[in-house]
Amino acid sequence: HPPYLTRIEPPIYDSDSILNITRIPRTLTVIGGGIIGCEYACMFAALGTKVTLIDRRKTLLQFMDEEITAALCFHMRDMGMTLKLGEEITAVQVQGPDSGIVRLKSGKEIHTEALLSTIGRKAATEGLNLVQAGIQEESNGRIHVNEQYQTQVPHIYAAGDVIGFPSLASASMDQGRLAVCHMFGHLASSFPNLLPYGIYTIPEISVVGKTEQELTEQAIPYETGVARFREIARGQIIGETEGLLKLIFHQETRKLLGVHVIGEGATELVHIGQAVIAHGGKVDYFVDNVFNYPTLAEAYKVAALNGINKLYGLNKLAS
Repeated sequence: HPPYLTRIEPPIYDSDSILNITRIPRTLTVIGGGIIGCEYACMFAALGTKVTLIDRRKTLLQFMDEEITAALCFHMRDMGMTLKLGEEITAVQVQGPDSGIVRLKSGKEIHTEALLSTIGRKAATEGLNLVQAGIQEESNGRIHVNEQYQTQVPHIYAAGDVIGFPSLASASMDQGRLAVCHMFGHLASSFPNLLPYGIYTIPEISVVGKTEQELTEQAIPYETGVARFREIARGQIIGETEGLLKLIFHQETRKLLGVHVIGEGATELVHIGQAVIAHGGKVDYFVDNVFNYPTLAEAYKVAALNGINKLYGLNKLAS
């Protein structure tokens, strides 16, 4: 926990203790604009709580594609949230079990009924006496492992959040499977490099592959194709008019490099793109194949056509 939080007790909560609250606070201040902070902020806002989210970084979810995070910020503000980005907390004053004041470096004060800290988690290795077993912990309780998930003591394995990134439930289960395969001498494929991320904000987000920022930094020429759910029949039927699906592909080879989705069913839709990326497929796959109608999956075809049409426009200009 940050230094200005000396203890976690009402009105101050962390992502564990917040699950034990007995009433919904009228106001909630969330510290941290990572995955957990954004998810809890959306949950409480949906329940009618006036939520203020504070993060010292200028943007939420910095590892995400900027277009997706911009869309999320719009939706969060539309739900009545206040986002204070690029702000630093200097002190928290507790006035009672349901009252506190958050003071910012900029001089602002925020009065709140509850405060939720979502800045990082420490591995639950305290008390295991790992040093006695020959295993050195890192400062945050994490354990270092090799590609087979062996610790410094070869017959002791570790998998999941305790080894750090990516700290996803889906990844942790597969890490455990691969560790057990190695224990018993079964040949297994290595851990996949391509991981989908599912973020259960409102609306939900899911991404796989590269972002525009990464490709720009790597000097890889790319093009994007976007489909908005309001353009899709299924989106109109279910009233999902704000979601979007974005494809990023190589400008010359048309190889699919990234898929970014925000909106209804995002965590389901992303797997179609994940399969195409994993097999080295091109954006043309979505144009050349037929999708069920009416489905949100049709957004892949619309986004692919949007991106390819941009290429034709570039080629015309070049010629």
